[in-house]
Amino acid sequence: MQPNIIEILKARGFIDNTTSEDLAQICEQEISVYIGFDPTADSLHLGNLVGIIALGWFQKFGHKPIALAGGATGFIGDPTGKSDERPYLDSETLKSNLEGIRRDLKNILKFNPKNPVKLLNNYDWHKDLNYLDFLRDVAQHFRISTLLARETVKERLKTQEGMSFKEFSYPLMQAYDFLHLYREGNVILQLGGSDQWTNITSGMNLIRKVCQKEAHGLTFPLLTKSDGKKFGKSEQGAVWLSSKKLSPYDFYQYLYRTADQDVIKLLKMLTYLDIEEINSIESSMSKPDYQVNSAQKILAKEVTEIVHGTKELETALKVTQSMRPGAKTELDLETLKKMADELPHVKMGLNEVLDQKIIDLIINAKLLNSKGEARRLIQNGGLYLNNERIDDDKFILNQKHLIEGECLLLALGKKKKIVVFIEK
Repeated sequence: MQPNIIEILKARGFIDNTTSEDLAQICEQEISVYIGFDPTADSLHLGNLVGIIALGWFQKFGHKPIALAGGATGFIGDPTGKSDERPYLDSETLKSNLEGIRRDLKNILKFNPKNPVKLLNNYDWHKDLNYLDFLRDVAQHFRISTLLARETVKERLKTQEGMSFKEFSYPLMQAYDFLHLYREGNVILQLGGSDQWTNITSGMNLIRKVCQKEAHGLTFPLLTKSDGKKFGKSEQGAVWLSSKKLSPYDFYQYLYRTADQDVIKLLKMLTYLDIEEINSIESSMSKPDYQVNSAQKILAKEVTEIVHGTKELETALKVTQSMRPGAKTELDLETLKKMADELPHVKMGLNEVLDQKIIDLIINAKLLNSKGEARRLIQNGGLYLNNERIDDDKFILNQKHLIEGECLLLALGKKKKIVVFIEK
């Protein structure tokens, strides 16, 4: 007997709260379910991936999944958890952001022809909504006292800036989305992070009052580290899902650096690995023969493949391997070009490289300040050319050292690397 989707999500730590104890029973039948993403940036980030994976689980279990882009609500901005009003997004920025998150969702949710994920934009129904009709048909069902009791509203009203009516009305717009989707597609379940609980229940209450029917909500925990800090921040900023904003290599490396105390939680929430396999990985981490970072390697591989696809994962793995001095990976031009996205790189003329001493190349590329320093580096075994150690300070470069005739990789020790491209 196939396990219930709610049981699966509960076992993987997805469920923070549900609006009905009968949700597991309700999900025994095929239902339509949605989650919304406001286009506050031109890419989704690692924190959003929890909701995307949750929607993917419903898709895998045969339910009808909908990913809703907030083309209308993006004009307003969700005030939940914000101490200041979100900056205004003009139409062009909003359009660009919508296109970006649409690409992310399409790449990750892999539109299964047998049970495709629908991508919708709430601007399509909000744009034709008459203001007077909205006040009469939607706003009349909301009590001011209830809205004022919201934690976000109470906190913002304590500040000098307060809260604009624009932001104050955001829950009404999101509630109307749920009502519209219920009417048009019999969508009875909304997913969201734990901070969306009141927004979700507002939509449920609106459906109950307008249609005299029951809808449901499910929230999942926000993605946090064991120390309580949010996942998804790196030295470069947010861990974006778009390869245009963060390379698959950097994405892979971020996950590979996950702390031991967090890796199992992420395997459960960000991958589709069987829970038995994850439990086995967790068990292996306490054994004496456990290879350090083995669990992180699985996490990084699985999540990178989900977000960026098999080809980009293979490139990320190849670049990772090629970054190691002394690595046996065969370098090629495509890999070095990818590495140049992550490493310093220079362009040099062919006459500055061929038939030149490698010490001169190091100085001309401004890797070190003096030939004496370069000579000591070589004598101490710290210089690599295309991942091969160079132990002769009189070493001369020739055509065979150029990768596909166009570039080479120099490494000074374990950390300092540079790609040299031949200028044509």
